[in-house]
Amino acid sequence: MRPPLRRLLALALAGLLPAAALAQATQAPATLVRAERVVADPATGRAAPATLVVRGGRIEAVLPGADAVFTPGPGEPAPRELHFRDPGYTLIPGLIDSHVHLTGNPARPFWAVTVTTPERATATGVANALRTLRAGFTTVRDLGAPAQAAYALRDAIAAGEVPGPRILAAGRMVSIVGGHADLTGFRPEVIEALNARNTCTGPVECAKRVRELSQAGADVVKFAATGGVLSLQNRGLDQHFTDEEMQAIVRTAHLLGLRVAAHAHGPRGIEAAARAGVDSIEHGTYIDEAGVRAMQASGSVLVPTLSPTIAYRENLPRGVYAPIVEVKIRKRLEATGKNIAAARRAGLTIAFGTDAGVSEHGRNAEEMGLMVRYGGMNAQEVLVSATRTAAELLGLENEIGRLAPGFSADLVVVRGDPLADVAAMQRDRIRMVMARGTVVPLADAPVAAATP
Repeated sequence: MRPPLRRLLALALAGLLPAAALAQATQAPATLVRAERVVADPATGRAAPATLVVRGGRIEAVLPGADAVFTPGPGEPAPRELHFRDPGYTLIPGLIDSHVHLTGNPARPFWAVTVTTPERATATGVANALRTLRAGFTTVRDLGAPAQAAYALRDAIAAGEVPGPRILAAGRMVSIVGGHADLTGFRPEVIEALNARNTCTGPVECAKRVRELSQAGADVVKFAATGGVLSLQNRGLDQHFTDEEMQAIVRTAHLLGLRVAAHAHGPRGIEAAARAGVDSIEHGTYIDEAGVRAMQASGSVLVPTLSPTIAYRENLPRGVYAPIVEVKIRKRLEATGKNIAAARRAGLTIAFGTDAGVSEHGRNAEEMGLMVRYGGMNAQEVLVSATRTAAELLGLENEIGRLAPGFSADLVVVRGDPLADVAAMQRDRIRMVMARGTVVPLADAPVAAATP
């Protein structure tokens, strides 16, 4: 039996136990994940047998062969082992959704915003975070939430207090007065009472809003470069902020080390946001040649978010949308996938993102089928967009997106070949999710057999 940790520390302080022996004796036990098909880097398009050594939430080693020998150090406990020897299973890096809204749910009545507190939104986020994690998405970028809700959820997950994916949070989306992220359609006194202080007019005020978000704890800044589909505003889906205002937002964020995501549907808004130097164009629905050229020049990444079209088609017959919103939805449906097709022709970078919250949480992988059907992408391209490319967009390319020594132990085991068929990544095909070294209990699938 190993001596208790307090006894080991006492011996070390007395000089009776070498420091190296103390480190070894207190080392966390390893977990070995053995699989016949491991896609360590989706960009290579290869799957091979391998054994992953996981310790302390990180990948310690990737050993060739599913039967690779691992010898524990002296005094180290035997590792836990997870076996996926069936060649019908594939081990891939944890998936990344670059555009979610965990604290909201789809098709809520338009007036819900007036009665939903940030605290209630945070509680909603806890449930949606678990659904998202169980769907195989171990990292997300949350691009819009009320008050401190997304920050609170992010921090609770990071502290291990609630289960969920790693979160990069934007907090409040910056908007013009009366724009997509501002409250509209209500009596003036209601709008004033619920003012989120997220609007700005003029470059100086827009720069101030970015600094306030940075002060509040934002990981990324998002602004509504154009109008939006679901908001009650009736000012169209094209450019809202002036060029100078967009430039002030981007310049200030970049000075503070924050990346910038621009909600942009209309062509002129896309073009202006790209010229301003945004890191990503979210949606890009009606992109044209001028917008493509601006994105090529700036290096902006497209996050196409086709999943809302699923929700729109499911919910339109229910009559849940306001008449002004229905008009915009029907126009939006006509353009499905044209953004991806234009981006592929131009060689633009495409990162995976769903806009979950507008669509249903936990169904994130349904975006993949849309990217193939409407955008012309193949399965490997989609998997790369949801791993390596998304990691680069988030600035986490040395942390997630691949299975490599030193990377976070974010792993997903699916039934099928995700390099050839995106259906393999649907939630009913998932057999294991590991997030930061911890296996996530799945509601509808057993964890692989473990040996002590």
